[in-house]
Amino acid sequence: MIVYEYPFNERIRTLLRLEDLYEKFSFFLHQSDPLQHHVAIATIFEMLEVAGRADLKSDLLQELDRQKNTLIGFKSNPNVQADMLDQVISDVERASSNLMASTGKTGQHIRDNEWLMSIRGRTIIPGGACEFDLPSYHAWKKLPAEKRFADITTWFAPIAPLFDAIGVVLRLLRESGSTSKVIAQAGSYQQMLQGKVYQLLRVSIDQGLGAIPEISANKYMLWIRIMSQDGDMKPKPFEGDVPFDLTLCNF
Repeated sequence: MIVYEYPFNERIRTLLRLEDLYEKFSFFLHQSDPLQHHVAIATIFEMLEVAGRADLKSDLLQELDRQKNTLIGFKSNPNVQADMLDQVISDVERASSNLMASTGKTGQHIRDNEWLMSIRGRTIIPGGACEFDLPSYHAWKKLPAEKRFADITTWFAPIAPLFDAIGVVLRLLRESGSTSKVIAQAGSYQQMLQGKVYQLLRVSIDQGLGAIPEISANKYMLWIRIMSQDGDMKPKPFEGDVPFDLTLCNF
């Protein structure tokens, strides 16, 4: 199954973008080639661009606090597994306390590092990080992989609590949804939302079908068009019915 996600608002869109960047960063960080570590550093710069909203940290702290209070309310419910609930509350408390302990503007330590900022200034230019542009960076990339890994980890550490909080919030959001099995008849599916507010839509489709959903939605209506790709990858309407799992998520 392939899962496609659609955010209903800019706030969730930002969190999904940052989550995607973090997954990319984590993958390239744990590789050993200098070119792969270059991608990890460039991805940190992308993170700072996306996380530039001044209220992102406060938004996450407020959401974590709200989720904690909601979860504590479930303690009196006999149908809830106490050990699992305690673990989730512990994860929320850890993410909140670590994020609260982080001081200053997100990524300010990187902006204060002249060497990193010189690299950032060149990476936005196509081919701008060549050895003749940044000889000191070229020398750094020749260091052992373990040293490069340690350096990148150190540079990322001050913003790590932000991504831990994002991971917890998105996990709770995804787990809040209820899944239903539906069918896009003749490649099209519509559902009235009747003004109910959702924050995230998840569509799970069997990969073997070769079906790709194009999603549009607002608070009143959800519309999914199923597309396929021909030999030159150009999308075209899918011919036939397509079963899929639909999950609407909201805190």
